[in-house]
Amino acid sequence: MAVLCRPEVAVPEHVITMNETLELASRLHPSHEQLPLALRLISNTGVHKRHLIRPIEETLRHPGFEERNAVYEQQAKLRVPAVVEGALRNAHLAADDIDAIIYVSCTGFTMPSMTAWLINEMGFRHDTRQLPIAQLGCAAGGAAINRAHDFCTAYPGANVLIVSCEFCSLCYQPTDTGIGSLLSNGLFGDAVAAAVVRGSGGAGVNLERNSSSLIPDTEDWISYRVKSTGFHFRLDKRVPTTMGPLAPALRQLVESHRWQVDDLDFYVIHAGGPRILDDLTRYLGVPPDSFRHSRATLTEYGNIASAVVLDALTRVFDNDELPAAARGVIAGFGPGITAEMAVGTWQPAAVTLPHTADAVLEPS
Repeated sequence: MAVLCRPEVAVPEHVITMNETLELASRLHPSHEQLPLALRLISNTGVHKRHLIRPIEETLRHPGFEERNAVYEQQAKLRVPAVVEGALRNAHLAADDIDAIIYVSCTGFTMPSMTAWLINEMGFRHDTRQLPIAQLGCAAGGAAINRAHDFCTAYPGANVLIVSCEFCSLCYQPTDTGIGSLLSNGLFGDAVAAAVVRGSGGAGVNLERNSSSLIPDTEDWISYRVKSTGFHFRLDKRVPTTMGPLAPALRQLVESHRWQVDDLDFYVIHAGGPRILDDLTRYLGVPPDSFRHSRATLTEYGNIASAVVLDALTRVFDNDELPAAARGVIAGFGPGITAEMAVGTWQPAAVTLPHTADAVLEPS
């Protein structure tokens, strides 16, 4: 049985609060005809603060795509190793115990992938399999968990390291002033997360079944337009309605496992925004408190893209006292419109690990 162990999550040291975000939007766009709407939408996200890899003054400057991508690579190499080491400790494994590395990120690009750098720099075996995922956006966290599960099913006893590195602040585009862009500027944050899926042993979520679902003809609802200035994020106003068609897919997965979706013990759901969680609560018929960990991630860090599900899962480890075999679901949503979903049961840890939420990862 593949077991998803306790993730390690870290956020950068620079912080911007909701009030600062609203003041900044008002100062940068004083004559925008839809500024009141933008400010209201940002306020309604429920995000209290976000963490950034650079001070806000540097974040707002756009020196060009080449320099921004260089910042991505530099910052990833500074910040990822400590989080990877934490994930390995949580799984009680060493680097040479890992058989595959899945690296997910939609906010920067390197080739070779960061997987090659990690193998060379952190002592992973040279026959470690590499699986970079770059174009699934926020859904990539769920996809990484599912692909790790698939790998451990194909290779019993194998161990897979998942790494999520999302520096959303590097995608800020000062010339993009549509409502979707202004909302995104107040929603997304930066984070690094990692977790190990063990093919045997370990404590956490016993991964039992997974599935994917794509809403037809929605490719342009969440997308990047790639220009000379880099990634220009596009968010369609219809995105908040996507839980209508995706909730039945989530229900179908749970029921195919002979469980009831409104009768689970834990829920780890990607917090793209409060409307997503509110609608899913209604469509699935679960109490609002069921998504408390996802809401906490959104409140404290904002939407940290593929790292959301790993951070929400960390909060389950830290705050819930689940019995053995407690049933739960993990789901990530992103471009496509795509859902990556998994169900599993809880395998308690023998020793409770210390809480590291809101830990700040300083570059060394």
